[in-house]
Amino acid sequence: MLEEYRVGRGSLREALRILEVHGLISIKPGPRGGPTVDQVDTRSFGRMASLFFQMDGVTIRELIEARLHMEPMLARAAAQQQDPQLVHELARFDGSGHGDDEYARNATDFHQLVAVMSGNRIMSLFGQSLADVLRDRLQDTLFPKSRRREILTVHSDIGTAIAQGDPDRAERLMRSHMEDYVAQVKRRHPGLMQEVVDWR
Repeated sequence: MLEEYRVGRGSLREALRILEVHGLISIKPGPRGGPTVDQVDTRSFGRMASLFFQMDGVTIRELIEARLHMEPMLARAAAQQQDPQLVHELARFDGSGHGDDEYARNATDFHQLVAVMSGNRIMSLFGQSLADVLRDRLQDTLFPKSRRREILTVHSDIGTAIAQGDPDRAERLMRSHMEDYVAQVKRRHPGLMQEVVDWR
C-alpha cells in the first residue's frame, strides 16, 4: 500500500485509523492480520452522523420528527418496488412474538426490512441509521407490554399493504404508526425531547 499510494508510513497508518473509526474497515493485529473492508453498517453511519448532529445542536425532537417523515416514505417506496425476493420475508411479521427479546427484535427487523425494500440505498441507510441513533438513546422497550400485540398487528397490516402493492395504504398506516411512536416518546421521555443528540 505504501508503494501503490506513494505515501509515508505515518500517513497510511492515520488513514487506516480514520477508516476504522468510521466503521469502514477492521484491522486485525499480528503477522497474519491487517485491514479488511467491512460491510456497510447503519449503526456506524448513525454514530458518525451523531457527531455532526451534536456539533450543530440537533435535538432528539428533530431526530424523531425526521424519522416520522422518513418511515412513511420508505413504506410507500417498498410497496411500489415489490421486490419478489423480499416480499415473502414480510410473512414472518404476522403479529406474533411477544416476549421481551422477541418483540424488540421483531420490531427492529420489521423496520429494517421495510427500509431495504424501498430499493433506495440512500433512503434505507438514512432511515435505518436514524432508528439506530434513537434506539441507543431509548434503552427501554418503548411500548408497554399491554400494547405489544397491537403494535405487531400494525406491523403485519403495513406488511400486507406493501406485499399487495398498495403504496397509499402502506404510507398511511406507517405514518399513523410513527405518529403513535412519537407520542409515546413524548409521554415516556418528556425531558429528552430538547436534549442535543450526543456523539457516542
